[in-house]
This record gives sequence, structure tokens and C-alpha cells, in this order.
Amino acid sequence: MATVSFRDATRIYPGSDRPAVNKLNLEIGDGEFMVLVGPSGCGKSTSLRMLAGLEEINAGAVWIGDRDVTDLPPKDRDIAMVFQNYALYPHMTVADNMGFALKMAGVAKEERDRRVREAAELLGLQELLSRKPKNLSGGQRQRVAMGRAIVRSPQVFLMDEPLSNLDAKLRVQTRTQIAALQTRLGVTTVYVTHDQVEAMTMGDRVAVMKDGLLQQVDSPLVLYDAPGNLFVAGFIGSPAMNLMDADIVDGGVKVTDYIIPISRDVLKRASTSKVVIGIRPESFGLSTENAGIAMEIAAVEETGADSYLYGALKGQAKEALAGAAESEIVARVTTRTPPARGEQVRLRVDPATVHVFDKQTSERIS
Repeated sequence: MATVSFRDATRIYPGSDRPAVNKLNLEIGDGEFMVLVGPSGCGKSTSLRMLAGLEEINAGAVWIGDRDVTDLPPKDRDIAMVFQNYALYPHMTVADNMGFALKMAGVAKEERDRRVREAAELLGLQELLSRKPKNLSGGQRQRVAMGRAIVRSPQVFLMDEPLSNLDAKLRVQTRTQIAALQTRLGVTTVYVTHDQVEAMTMGDRVAVMKDGLLQQVDSPLVLYDAPGNLFVAGFIGSPAMNLMDADIVDGGVKVTDYIIPISRDVLKRASTSKVVIGIRPESFGLSTENAGIAMEIAAVEETGADSYLYGALKGQAKEALAGAAESEIVARVTTRTPPARGEQVRLRVDPATVHVFDKQTSERIS
């Protein structure tokens, strides 16, 4: 086991005028499960490949433990990687696939067999060791790929979207197994995904990336409760946080015709007379009085315990249909008799749950 350190690590692809990863600084603790998350093209997989030695580092450095591995080939970094497509040898059995790297490293057959048996027991693969990949399901192939990494006893596990080829139900089941397995093994793990729900449920800490830049790194709950900027606020959470333009007025901020009381100390940090406020769907409640944010309901989803109301701010339905995110509203309410599509409702909100962001810089000011 070991720590991992990115120190101003930068990757610029030939022919590109901007870095795919720009001065990444990230410290990953010994035995920590770190998840890199972000939309396609944000630099998360490039960062993982830089750590693996599969991408050149144009500036900065990468350390594993007390070694600078920036210029070391992948085989000398003591890492094991699990790929999206499993990368199993089709002509080999499960046991041979799992033990192949050990065989290439010159490990004695008796020791290889022992490690493969131990990993197979850990992963519930004992009955499958004589099968070939074509006779396995997607979930079983993924576990074989995990087993191949485990038998090597590396300092660091690297996982590049290993669940993306699985169906939704199996993905949920397998992510739980991977998180439990990592806790049991205690091996430092760097895991890449575009799925923020996967990131939130698996990682000890989550690093959110956008356009090659690290936006914020923290525990899942801190990212959810205290996003550092508008991008993190809109990316973390499902459904996403509602982000609405608001005018600073006496007593707080005004959305539609409703004033939300916000501390003057917060609002004086804003660089303009407008701010963006963020409200989680579960922070709304249906108002029984004629007070609250006015919402026009376009659709209602009833899930049993909760109902999700989808719509737009009053008078902004056309903008919402045109894709203006600041006009769209999602509210999660617990009533058993939700309002109907086409109705107009008022949503109350506790000011303590409202996030305030600077309109110009997009940074959180509350």
C-alpha cells in the first residue's frame, strides 16, 4: 500500500492548444478509495492513465509512496489496472487469466495457484476457474478482471469505469461489492467514473473535474452539502440542485415575486447585484399559504414515498422548454396528494438550506 501524489501534473495532447489535464494537485492517502468524477472530456481518465504510465506527463510529477514514478514504465510502478472492457484473454481459462501477470513475472506455479485460489474465494469465482471468458456473464467477467488485479498484490489499484458495460441493476450490486472489497483489502484505489451517483456511494473522497481542472475534492457529503462552485453544485446530486438567478433586494434575494431572506453579510460578498441561488429538490415543501417561489408544474412523478414535481418558474415555461436551466425547477415532496400537471403552486424553502453563488465568478459565497 502507498500514498499517491499528483504535483502540478499536466498533459497536453499533440496538436491541442489546451491541456487535457492542467496542473493537477491531488493527494491520495494510504488505503484511501478516491473517485475521479466529471463529464466526458474532463480529464479524469487521462489523469488515471498518467498515474498508470500510459500517458506522458508534459509537466509536473506523479509520486507513488516515496518514489517519483513520472518517468517509470508501467511495469515498474507496482500498480494494477481494471479496464472498462475487462481486457481478458479469450483463449485462456479464468484461472489462467487471473494468474497470467504472475506467470510473466516469474512467480512459481505453486505460489500462483495459491494466490489465484485466494482471490477466487474472495470474489466467489471458485466454480468458474476452468471456464473461458465467452462462457461468463458481464458481471462475472468484471470480477475476473478484479481478481487479476488482486492476485498481483499491488500498491495501488486503478479502475477506469469498470462498471459501465453492466446493466443498471448489476451495476448497483457490483459497486457495493467493490467498495466492500476495497475496505477489506485496504489497498489505495483510484476509481474513474462519469456517474456521480456511483462516485457518491463508493468513494472515501471524490475529486470533481471539469475541462482538465480539479474543481473540488472532499467527502461525498461535503460535496453535496457545501459545493464550492456552480459546476459542482449542478453536477453532484440526483436530481441536480436547482440553480436560479436572483436579484439582491432589501431583506434578501428575489425569485419570481418572492423574497428569500438571506444574510446581508453573505450578499455583500457578491460582485454584482445579481446572484445564483441553489436549492436541493428535497429542500422544497408545498406552501399552504400564498407565499413561496411560484412554480408552474409540467410533469409529476409519483414514486411511492415521494413525488417529484417538474416544471418552471412562474412565467418562464417557454424558457424552460427551450433549455434554460435557470428556469427549470424540480421539487421532491412527500405529500400523498401531489398537485396535478398544469397547476401553479408555491414552494416554501428554509433559508438555511439555500446556497448562494456569485453570478460573475460562479464561486460559492454562502
